[in-house]
Amino acid sequence: MKNLSRKAEDYLEAILNVTLEKGYARTKDVARELDLSPSSVVEMFRKLDKMGLVEYRRYEGVVLAPAGREVAEVIKSRHDTLREFLRMINVPEKIADCDACSMEHELHPATIRQIRLLLKELQSDTRIAECIRRRTPAREV
Repeated sequence: MKNLSRKAEDYLEAILNVTLEKGYARTKDVARELDLSPSSVVEMFRKLDKMGLVEYRRYEGVVLAPAGREVAEVIKSRHDTLREFLRMINVPEKIADCDACSMEHELHPATIRQIRLLLKELQSDTRIAECIRRRTPAREV
């Protein structure tokens, strides 16, 4: 799905997150996750349904179709990797989550792979990770 908008990717990721947490995804849950109105969410659910990425059932909610789940898992993995990397270098939690959300759509897959490799190395050598944390004080901006 190369031509999928950032907004559509965010919805798919939110649907996955809610489904992983609750076992299902209703309109109001996804609206809360994305801080949007339920009517906006229904409109996107219909679009994603037409694209074959979700199955939208009025009054019941939404279920990821296999293609939608695949996209959502990739976006979630990218987000989690970037957030974890930013937290590793002592970026405050809220900022790390917000920045990861922006970066997950823009970075090339090869860049994400390299960040993932770097994270693994940093996690396996706690001396380096601790050194980084000591030199970069966390501050909310």
